[in-house]
Amino acid sequence: MRTKDNVTAPSRVTGGLLLGALGVLAFSFSLPATRLAVAGLDPWFVAFGRAVGAGVLATVYLLVTSARRPTAGQLRRLVVVALGVVVGFPLCTSLALTEQTASHGAVVITMLPAVTAVFGVLRGGERPSRAFWLAAGASFVAVLAFVGVSGGFGGGFQLADLWLLVAVLACGLGYAEGGALARDLGGARTICWALVLSLPVSLAITVVVVVGHGFAGATGSSWLGFAYVTVISMFLGFFAWYAGLARGGVARIGQVQALQPVLTLTWSALLLHEQVSLVTVLVALVVLGCVVLTQRAR
Repeated sequence: MRTKDNVTAPSRVTGGLLLGALGVLAFSFSLPATRLAVAGLDPWFVAFGRAVGAGVLATVYLLVTSARRPTAGQLRRLVVVALGVVVGFPLCTSLALTEQTASHGAVVITMLPAVTAVFGVLRGGERPSRAFWLAAGASFVAVLAFVGVSGGFGGGFQLADLWLLVAVLACGLGYAEGGALARDLGGARTICWALVLSLPVSLAITVVVVVGHGFAGATGSSWLGFAYVTVISMFLGFFAWYAGLARGGVARIGQVQALQPVLTLTWSALLLHEQVSLVTVLVALVVLGCVVLTQRAR
């Protein structure tokens, strides 16, 4: 008998791939935007303030669409989603990017597809084929090789790297749990309910940070970065991403994230003027080929 991941209809896989790619494109701006935000805003405000803004948008969406309330079992799973993508990843990356560049953050994010696939197996009951794992591993190695050649590990291990590692683990768990839950709730409602569920805590922490630190160092670029991570990274991007994971499978569609580090490096060069070599283009082609193989694997 074939597993769920292997019996997914081709049309659903294609639709899931397109939605997943759209989500990755949205998320690829997250680290540069966060870097801009924390340059003038407190990292705790960036992490929880965006959750508050996105939580307000989520509340409006759920009210307008008259969304049905989650069951008790779904609420427990939404807590996992919230801890992973509403709290864990935003907070850890905000703290890390006060010390590190967005391009350095992209280095550690290369592990996210593999981590998501592992959690997809553990939490979603998926069983990808050996060919899938080989292609996924090849894309992981390709990006790491690129990072090594370009000197990405030259600075040694720092506290910021630990924050980024924790961020990857939290995000992989939140992606896998949310993608599996989206099969029942839908992508938009999954992230919206997770945001609303965490809103009381997010709001309380945001108020404390604002009262204690204010916005003395805020600049226009900081607020622009904050606006992006609030509306796109924390809200709209998940509409497409969770819908894609639900349609095509967490492990399979999750591999589209292999393109995210290369895209993030590109945006870091364009927006933050960080150096990116021509090798990025070649690696992007290699990773794209590996992603195609993961989608064809049975």
